[in-house]
Order: sequence, then structure tokens, then C-alpha cells
Amino acid sequence: MAHTDTAQSSSAPSGSAGSRSARSAAPERGKGLVIGVGVVVALAVLGYGGNRFLYARSHVTTDNAQIEGFLTPVLARTGGFVTEVRVRDNQHVQAGDTLVVLDDRDLTARLAQAEAELSALLTAVGEGGRAEAQVASARAAASAADANVQQARASAQKANADLERITALAARDIVSQQQLDAARAAAEATGAQLLAAERNALAARAQALVAQADVGSADARVEAARAARDQIALQLSYTRVVVPASGVVSKRSADVGQYVQPGQPLMTVVPVSDLWVVANLKETEIVKVRAGEKVEFTVDAYPGAVFEGVVESVSPATGARFSLLPPDNATGNFTKVIQRIPVRIRVESQADPDRPLRPGMSAEVTISVAG
Repeated sequence: MAHTDTAQSSSAPSGSAGSRSARSAAPERGKGLVIGVGVVVALAVLGYGGNRFLYARSHVTTDNAQIEGFLTPVLARTGGFVTEVRVRDNQHVQAGDTLVVLDDRDLTARLAQAEAELSALLTAVGEGGRAEAQVASARAAASAADANVQQARASAQKANADLERITALAARDIVSQQQLDAARAAAEATGAQLLAAERNALAARAQALVAQADVGSADARVEAARAARDQIALQLSYTRVVVPASGVVSKRSADVGQYVQPGQPLMTVVPVSDLWVVANLKETEIVKVRAGEKVEFTVDAYPGAVFEGVVESVSPATGARFSLLPPDNATGNFTKVIQRIPVRIRVESQADPDRPLRPGMSAEVTISVAG
């Protein structure tokens, strides 16, 4: 019994010392684990921060961006009552399709009247017309008058020659005074006839010039009538309102029975195939942005979908300069505000019918720039 108690008493201090050693080793292991986790977290944070730093040096990102596209207004080019509307809102149309038809009966009647007036003028002035006949007649009269002048000149020359011969003979008393007087009278008569023929020839030539001028005036009237006819035909063509570009109809305001004025908007066509992105970058971010750099962008309507593009151009001025009332830093109290410069981005992604882009959509743009 004494041996047993001694053994038990000697073993008790040894067990208590081991438990104390185990309890002291546990905090050491926990502290090492915490340090290891902290080192891993610190390395992860440093790696993520370094990656974000390198990414930020080679990329410019902004959520101040939107999809843009031309909104083509369809306007009435002539006035009239709407007789037919062939499209509905949100309907796809092709360039050249007729959208609205206006009442054309008045213009059709005016065109027929203009055609008749032009035809009458062409009959009077054209080949074989009255004006051409008058010109031909006047030219013939002028030619006849010139022939009469030649004949009268020949007669006058002969009468003057006869007078000279008879005068010489009368001086030698070979012919009588009566014959001399008759020769002198004949010479004077033929002289008067020559003068009259020359004046008639001048009048005939003047008449021919007048007739030719009348033809020129008539030609001008024909051109004026033709221009009036063409103008009415053009107005008639405007009664068929056609779409200038393919797209989707929106904001249709035309309706059957409505009277429209020239220049009145009838609807808007949005060409959804010709779209681009405008990203408004801060002026501090624009330094490295160049045309031709690759772009990725997303739109709020399609989470997770990434579209591709290319920087097309950079605006020559800030967006504020194009506002209705541009800021003037020379007036009032000055507060510096970082301005934004629009960057135009061409959409390179193929059209996706399941994810169509529409003008006005918000976008988030990331531009890959040179480091």
C-alpha cells in the first residue's frame, strides 16, 4: 500500500506539467495560423491592387456613355389632305417605301393645263411653227429686196451711160434736145428707183431681224412654260412621301383626313443599323485616347453581354461648349470643374437580333489605350 501511494504521488506532478505544455503550444499555433492568413490576404490585396493599377494604366473606363444614331424626320414637302398612311409605329421600312399619300387631284389638273400650254407654244414656235414661218418669209422678202437693188443698180448704170453718150452727141448736134431730155429723165428715174430699192432692202432686212428676235422671245416663253410644267410635276411627286433611309418608324403623327403644311413633321425614322457610341471622358482621361484603339462596352439592358467597338474620333471641344448657354469662366465666381470631352466609337459587333442596340441606351465603355 505504501508503494502504491508513493507511485501515485510521484506521477501526479508529471501529468500536470504536460497539460501546461500543451496549453501553451496551442496559442502559438493559432498565432502562426493568423499570421499566415494575414500574409496570404496581404499578398492577395497587393496582387489585386497591382493588377488594378496596371489595368488602369492601360484602360480608360466610363459609365457616362450612350448609344447614338440619326433620327431622320419625315416631313411633308407640299401641302394637302392625307388620303393614305401606309405604316404604323415601330414598323420596319426600306429606303424608297411610300409612307404617306396626299390628295393629288388639284396638282394633276394643274399639270395637265401646263402640258397643254407648253404644247401650244411648241406648235407656234417649233419646227414648222408660225414664228419660224414668219422668219422664213421675212428672209425671203429681204432676199427679193436685195435682188431688186441689183436690178435697179443695173438700170441706173445703163441710164447714166446712155445719158453720157447722148450728151456727147447733142454737143455735136447729132441728136435732138428732146432725146437729150429723155435720156436725162431716164437716168434720174433709174436713180430714184435704185434709192427706193435700197431702202426697201434695208426695211426687209430689219423685218427679218425682228422676226428672228420674235423667235428668240418665243423660245424663252417655251422654256418658261417647260419650267412651270416641271415645277408642278415635282410638286405632284411630293404627294407621295417616301422614306429617305431604311429604319424603324416612330412618333407617327400623320392620319387620314388631316391637312398638312409644307415642312410639317409626319413621323420619324430611326435607322437602327447605323449606330455608334458616344463616351464622355474626363479631360484628364483623354490624353492617351487615339483613333483606332479597341473598345469594349456593355449596355444596361443586356447584363453580361459585351460589345466591341473602335475609337473613331475625338471631339474638338468639350460637351459644355455645345450647350445652349456655354459656361464663361471670366464672369462670376470661378469654380473649377473637370470637363468632359465626347469620344465617338464605331460599333464593330455584328447585329444580334436578340440584343438590338437602340439610340439613347446607357452604356459602360472601356477603351484599351497605350501604356
